[in-house]
Amino acid sequence: MTVETSPAAEMPVISLPSDHPKVAAGRIGVLLMNLGTPEGTSYRPMRAYLKEFLSDRRVIEEPRWKWWPILNLIILTTRPGRKGKDYASIWNNERDEGPLKTITRSQTEQLAERLKSVTGERVIFDWAMRYGFPDTKSRIKALQDQGCDRILLVPLYPQYAAPTTATACDQAFRALMEMRWQPAVRVAPPYHDDPTYIKALAASMRSSLAKLDFDPEIILCSFHGMPKEYLLKGDPYYCQCVKTWRLLREELRLPAERFRLTFQSRFGPDEWLQPYTDETVKALAQAGTKSLAIVAPGFSADCLETLEELDVENREIFMHNGGKRFAYLPCLNDSAESIDVLEALVRRELMGWV
Repeated sequence: MTVETSPAAEMPVISLPSDHPKVAAGRIGVLLMNLGTPEGTSYRPMRAYLKEFLSDRRVIEEPRWKWWPILNLIILTTRPGRKGKDYASIWNNERDEGPLKTITRSQTEQLAERLKSVTGERVIFDWAMRYGFPDTKSRIKALQDQGCDRILLVPLYPQYAAPTTATACDQAFRALMEMRWQPAVRVAPPYHDDPTYIKALAASMRSSLAKLDFDPEIILCSFHGMPKEYLLKGDPYYCQCVKTWRLLREELRLPAERFRLTFQSRFGPDEWLQPYTDETVKALAQAGTKSLAIVAPGFSADCLETLEELDVENREIFMHNGGKRFAYLPCLNDSAESIDVLEALVRRELMGWV
């Protein structure tokens, strides 16, 4: 087999003997990977999603003998119904899907269009979810079927964590283990301190704040939490969150007492990273803070943890404890600033391939 480059088409031309098995090669795949979303809000799809998610040993590190009965006999009998109602409140009814799926698709399509003049037909862009669909294995196979013998994996988590970035990569590597002809693979690193990311966050926040009819006394920078034990075992997530918070505060020129770091979404009885977002919101309201805004720079796209937990649950906590004005500032989502970040990341990581 010989490979020649066709400048006009920007695609390799593969010359094969007449009796050679069909080969698709010479292209590059870019796979954006996010957490996942249920296929529906009723009991069965919610249960299937939660079971896959909470069975992941990267997410729940409890011994199996201890966790299995808790998950199957308690959580999966009660939680699907409650979470289904929460998802229903943010569901994209037009597409019949969760917002994370809608946004990740749009990010991929916009990124492909943005880079089309640079990559031509040689680079194929796709997206996958760690839990649910489209699943990682099928999308890697689809890229390979289209001739991608090199694939850039892009976990859409600005800060690295074992329960997010690592498990997304685990799933991709499991798919590779089943392939006879594996593509060459690169993994984009976390971008928690990337200047393009910090500037994009700051620009998005300024735009959102300018639309408010009040100036928040305090802005909380809320990241998804994790058990403190994971930090003590060596997970860098906490340190990267702190760095993002510091760099963003410096970019916005906000004093530390006005721009505060918190962690949300704790689950179970163990101690998680602190300070907790909900407890901080309650304490601020009770101490006399009348106006508050929350931003979530650890999420690349709005989802249940931002649209329902922050904008609904924490809004209620604030108002019920004496607060008067509350705002949730959206994630980068599929905004131009978001595509700027993804473009910078992908351009850098494709160097030497394109």
